[in-house]
Amino acid sequence: MQGGVWVTLWPRRPRYLPDTALAIGECMPRVLALLFLLCHGLVLALGAGPAGVGSFVFLVAAPLLAGAACLRRARRGRVALDWYAIALSMLLWAGGMAINLVDALGAARADLTPRASLLLYVLYAVPLVFILARARHERPSISLIDASMAALLGVLFFVHTGYFANRIDADTAAMSNVRYMFDIQNLCIALFALVRWLATDTAERRNLFRVLALYALAYLLSAGYINHVASQDSFGAYNDLLIDLPFLLLGVLALRPAPHARFLPSPRLARLVQAGGPIILPLLLLVVGTLVVDHARPLAVAGFVVATLGFGLRSTLLQADLLERQAALDQLARKDALTGVANRRQFDTVLQAEWNRMRRSGAGLGLLLVDIDHFKAFNDAHGHPAGDRCLQAVAAALQANVRRAGDSLARYGGEEFAVIVADSTLDDTVLLAETLRAAVETLALPEGTITISIGASFLQNPGMADIGKLLAEADTALYAAKHAGRNRVAVRTALVAPGAAVP
Repeated sequence: MQGGVWVTLWPRRPRYLPDTALAIGECMPRVLALLFLLCHGLVLALGAGPAGVGSFVFLVAAPLLAGAACLRRARRGRVALDWYAIALSMLLWAGGMAINLVDALGAARADLTPRASLLLYVLYAVPLVFILARARHERPSISLIDASMAALLGVLFFVHTGYFANRIDADTAAMSNVRYMFDIQNLCIALFALVRWLATDTAERRNLFRVLALYALAYLLSAGYINHVASQDSFGAYNDLLIDLPFLLLGVLALRPAPHARFLPSPRLARLVQAGGPIILPLLLLVVGTLVVDHARPLAVAGFVVATLGFGLRSTLLQADLLERQAALDQLARKDALTGVANRRQFDTVLQAEWNRMRRSGAGLGLLLVDIDHFKAFNDAHGHPAGDRCLQAVAAALQANVRRAGDSLARYGGEEFAVIVADSTLDDTVLLAETLRAAVETLALPEGTITISIGASFLQNPGMADIGKLLAEADTALYAAKHAGRNRVAVRTALVAPGAAVP
């Protein structure tokens, strides 16, 4: 120390560099978007060239860049299919603008929209509607049905829009109808995306719908202004910068990390929206089919049929999935995850059912409680993985020897198992206990031989009203077997009818 100041021989690494690099990385997409707008504006200021070619290049590049950002996001997220679908929408829109560019070069004017471009602008919405309608974790067949309905919806919408487009020269209101049709399309996408954003409870899908909702709202406002306020201006004017904005916004949002959720929807609302999402496509098919019934009756009928059958088929497949999942959950709820035998809950259910049946029929009911000898010492000596393998081996040996249809094996807890011996005699119960003890003793485990102690109890008295007596007697017998040296069977009889032999 010199003059009260500590001298540091080795300079510390600045801690702000990683944060600075991260901040620069987050700001870079926004900087590039501003540079894109600046270059586009500079081209417009200097002259966009014949038929606005210079501006068309930027109008084609903007959705392509947004699509590339979505493809990049798809590679590092769990909702890749949805990001791929958005990228496909961007490609369709860019294709429509590219056809506009080619047509403008051929006609030497930039105020016409060819029919092929109109088709691609309509089909651009198909992947977006598909995303908004589908639920998560759907089987591929259901997604294929949704994709088919979305594709037909796009065709019907194109037919209806094209009907008015063909009448523009003869009907002054036809162009307004075309604009209103696209307004409806854009408004539906924005509203559906907003609802999915506000009602989605998973983080990645919530961010996806947030990005899509903000983009769709920006696109709605931009397209509304271009179509209604600046409709007389052709491509190559400063209004083209507004067309860039939604796509640049989409690209920036797609590249940014997902923000922390400030609020989460109620689970009830999230389930309601997720359940109601699949009805969007059939409903839109019915509505648009009704609109085209006058000038495209076969397609309208096809829309009605596909909407009805598609919704019915996807509901059937979804119901089958739900039943399969319910069956799997029921199976998991009844089975022990480690050993595969029945768990304690299932044991209690079966024991109560056999108890009730015994009281009605007067048949005998036996119960075996099985405990692995010195299991704690085995676990401490060989580790928990070996202990798990030991439990599985013992459960398999017991299950292999519990062969009668009415008998039931369950994991009672820890290293204990229980066997319900239904419709049996006392001799049957004791014989099964000895069989199980011998089967486990002959197991060849890498760690050595293991043994079990068994407490057996038996009941043959219809008037007995306390099922706990049977369990208490089996537990007392198990304690006696362990106290007597383990690797043996001890028997207690809860209540036995007169004349029954007790060993």
